[in-house]
Amino acid sequence: MADGSRVRPQRWLLAVLAACLIGLPLAAGVVPSAWGQSAEGEQPRHKTRRVPSMSEATFKKLAEAQELIDAKDLDGAKGVLEGMLDRSRRYNGNEIGQIHNMLGFVYFSEEDYPNAIRHYQTVLAQGEDVPEGLETTTLYTLAQLSFVDNRFRDALRYMETWISKANNPGPDPRIFMGQVYYQMEDYANAIKQIETGIAVAQARGTAVKENWWALLNYLYFEQENWPRVLETLEILVRQFPKREYWLRLAGIQGQEGMEKQQIYTMLAAYEAGFLTKESDLTTYAGLLMQDEAPIRAAKVLAKGFADKIIQRTDRNLRALGQAYQLAQEVNDAIPVFEEAAKLSEDGRIYESLSQLYMEDEKYGKCVEAAGHALEKGGLRKVQSVYVVQGMCEFNRERLTSARSAFVSCSKESRRLRDAPNQRICQQWITYIDREKKRRQQIESAI
Repeated sequence: MADGSRVRPQRWLLAVLAACLIGLPLAAGVVPSAWGQSAEGEQPRHKTRRVPSMSEATFKKLAEAQELIDAKDLDGAKGVLEGMLDRSRRYNGNEIGQIHNMLGFVYFSEEDYPNAIRHYQTVLAQGEDVPEGLETTTLYTLAQLSFVDNRFRDALRYMETWISKANNPGPDPRIFMGQVYYQMEDYANAIKQIETGIAVAQARGTAVKENWWALLNYLYFEQENWPRVLETLEILVRQFPKREYWLRLAGIQGQEGMEKQQIYTMLAAYEAGFLTKESDLTTYAGLLMQDEAPIRAAKVLAKGFADKIIQRTDRNLRALGQAYQLAQEVNDAIPVFEEAAKLSEDGRIYESLSQLYMEDEKYGKCVEAAGHALEKGGLRKVQSVYVVQGMCEFNRERLTSARSAFVSCSKESRRLRDAPNQRICQQWITYIDREKKRRQQIESAI
């Protein structure tokens, strides 16, 4: 999270977008009705339109169809409405609009969106012969049905016309248009519409929905507008605090080189109980280690183990052991490394453990751990393990075994052309030979 690589969207964000964009004949909360009421309760700007009156016979037939719709008998309703159109009687524009509006609703209810669109378009074709409320509702419905049917430009055209006719429209139409532009991958216009919708909501004092901010955040992300990404994520963590938002905020902060802010964000998320997965805790601990706060990292990891969130794998235990080691808590580090070493497939943890034993003056265990490290293999520098083993053997007064370890070190260093270690090991061999000779002379003198 702090390596500067671009943080990709996570599943949480894709789920939010799915909530915005799937199943959207009702995306803005408008339910098409058989009789056609104005969308969102909006009233047309002008109420001067005079429409042809509906005959009593037409009204009765439409009422009959409505009763069938209410009874969920859609085929029956369709039969009544199509029968009306089949008759030779001439209908005025208002009556034709009402019949096709109801047929559009029937096909909408059957999820036959192309036919629903066709009938709603016929409603609009009647022009000023239909009531303004029916016209505006039909425009809104057509916008959303066109969206569902992937007719994105039609959806935008209908919604723009609706906005031009509506009186003080709310934020939902703008949000809807933003969603349409998003589907068209026109992120710049999508941002403009979402920002406008949010501004309308704020001006009205109404709540800005979580998925509006989430979609806007995603759009900023796609444009790599990192200041705005951070700004919207900060809004999300304040108003809709969730694990995903906290981690995403921390990730972007790390990406942008804001390491201190990243740690503070992770700290706030940790204290609030949002770091609930193993990866959350290990990432946070890693950041603390980078910030040279190993004891805090150790506490985070230890609690994660105690709460059974972090699994006791060799890798995780090694991280805890290293945190204790860097914090100079040797007595805490040793048992952790002992457990980790038994689980590890290579000898690297035993290598670290041998060094800890030497620091703690447990020379017998040091030699044993070094032996296990050499036996398991996979070491970065085998000669370094021989050095530790030789020094611990020397401190045990086992000069012959110590010399043998330093000889092995010298051979391995020579093979790898490691001049510094070869020189060190040769110095030890020389020193041990002199020490053995000195002791022999003392024994002879006695």
